[in-house]
Amino acid sequence: MRTGQREIQPRQPGGAAGGGPARALTERSAVDLAAAIRAGELRARDVVDAHIEAIERDNAHLNAVVATRFERARAEAEAADARVTAAGAGEELPPLLGVPCTIKESYAVEDMPHTSGSADRAGVVAERSATVVARLMDAGAIPLGVTNTSELTMWIEAQNPVYGRTENAYDPRRTAGGSSGGEGAAIGAGFAPIGLGSDIGGSIRIPAFFNGVFGHKPTGRVVPHTGHYPFPNERGSALLGCGPLARRAADLMPVLRAIAGPDGEDSTVRAVELGDPAAVSIEGLRVAISDDVTVWPVSQELRNARIHAAKALRAAGAEVRRITLPGLKSAIEPYMNAIRESGGLRELLTEGGAKVPGFGRLIADAVRGRSRYTNALLITLAAENLSAHMPARLERRALTAERALAEEVVDAVGDGVLLHPPFSRVAPRHGRTVGRPWVLAPTALFNLVGLPATEVPLGLGERGLPLGVQVAAGRDRDHVAIAVALELERAFGGWVPPGRH
Repeated sequence: MRTGQREIQPRQPGGAAGGGPARALTERSAVDLAAAIRAGELRARDVVDAHIEAIERDNAHLNAVVATRFERARAEAEAADARVTAAGAGEELPPLLGVPCTIKESYAVEDMPHTSGSADRAGVVAERSATVVARLMDAGAIPLGVTNTSELTMWIEAQNPVYGRTENAYDPRRTAGGSSGGEGAAIGAGFAPIGLGSDIGGSIRIPAFFNGVFGHKPTGRVVPHTGHYPFPNERGSALLGCGPLARRAADLMPVLRAIAGPDGEDSTVRAVELGDPAAVSIEGLRVAISDDVTVWPVSQELRNARIHAAKALRAAGAEVRRITLPGLKSAIEPYMNAIRESGGLRELLTEGGAKVPGFGRLIADAVRGRSRYTNALLITLAAENLSAHMPARLERRALTAERALAEEVVDAVGDGVLLHPPFSRVAPRHGRTVGRPWVLAPTALFNLVGLPATEVPLGLGERGLPLGVQVAAGRDRDHVAIAVALELERAFGGWVPPGRH
């Protein structure tokens, strides 16, 4: 099967999804590693050391992991090995026991930096871990460190004044995406099998796409945001999704199960019974593929990739149909209105005691090269400054458009899935997305309407950069999107380690 000019071969037995014993430790899935550790076939200490070695070897040029906890991770791995040794026959051990992971720095990890890339928070250290981090560790996972983000998680390029810029795992001239860009690059480079990101407009799925791995934004209000900075208000909680990035699709649902559900602190979270991807039959599944989906035309190689994905699902028995969704092209206007209602950036900057100059002074400092903020953040501040004067009639129009769009998309997805491009191009060069909010439209759409969406890698394109497609499912049907991701991984091979092409 050809996408662009690069031949994409179906995986061979024991390939991407299998992760057999001969596969390198830094290429196997989390569930495969955990099973081998529980069975005594692998030592958690060896698994952790292999991933630490990868970080020490390659992170200097990627700048994906910005603070580490290697000695503590080694001690936790040895404790996991001791627990396996002491376990009695039939004793149930945690599902991810001994598996290394990485965590986006915007989540609190006890005794680790928690700046969210803001110079005004430099020196902040978390006193306790975020709910999702604590839950992942309770499931047995071992954090190796925290990963880079855009400044205050406000844009889709991982660059900030605290840690600098993260490079793409496949090409250092290109962006790793954001705001979970460090996480995307870390998983894409093989630093960990799983990690945690956050997504308010594509911040899991865009880095997953640019770095050739899987990423899942859950249905709205399924995973608590407690311990994430910035913490969303009521409106923002419906947009923000906390979820996994993974090099293998099999790991998405186990991580989501570990972190989902109310925690007694984030009052917006619902109790949802997550389904089982194994119970989903591709045969007979309704798969929609829409035409004319973005204002900015999608590249030929990404259009081809999506068509090939649809063909692979049809070959597995799915019912593929083309549909028209005219409302998609205007998604960015209601999305930007929803972001405005999610809380003020200036208020966020000043809540910790920072004194933020007036807008005119901010721009003057930026022109002179003296600004303490990134250009992406300054542009966001400018947009906020303008939106403060938005006429009421435009607000009403945006809300009406949002309701109409949600109805249109939910009806189109139904009990099946929608295949949608994650971006208009493969990973762009650094800085090419700043000041262009419309590039968010393909991913922000699903934050706005509250549907789960999984980013699925589809091999590499003609320039050796990752291709991919989003799979969106109905509300609380995360397992259906993940089941399709598993099928597409079987067809296309999933993650391709950098340098393996």
